[in-house]
Amino acid sequence: MVINVIAWLVLGLIAGAIAKAIYPGHQGGGIFATIGLGILGAMVGGWLGNLFLGTTAGATAGALSIPSVIFAIIGALVLLFLWGLFTRRAA
Repeated sequence: MVINVIAWLVLGLIAGAIAKAIYPGHQGGGIFATIGLGILGAMVGGWLGNLFLGTTAGATAGALSIPSVIFAIIGALVLLFLWGLFTRRAA
């Protein structure tokens, strides 16, 4: 149980940091926002992977593997894009 939480935090940090580095422009938030972005990105990426590819590589809890990191980064990029759309309209 504890190892799964640690794996999700590490996955979130890695995926969130890579997504923020890839996505153009400046995104606010500190380390906790980056971890949260990566964890939510892993959930979104796992859902998208299951929807389009029929795989659960991004959704397996505690599995810190290359496919799970890739799905988490894709999900985090989708979330950053949607957040940018939402904040641009509000401004």
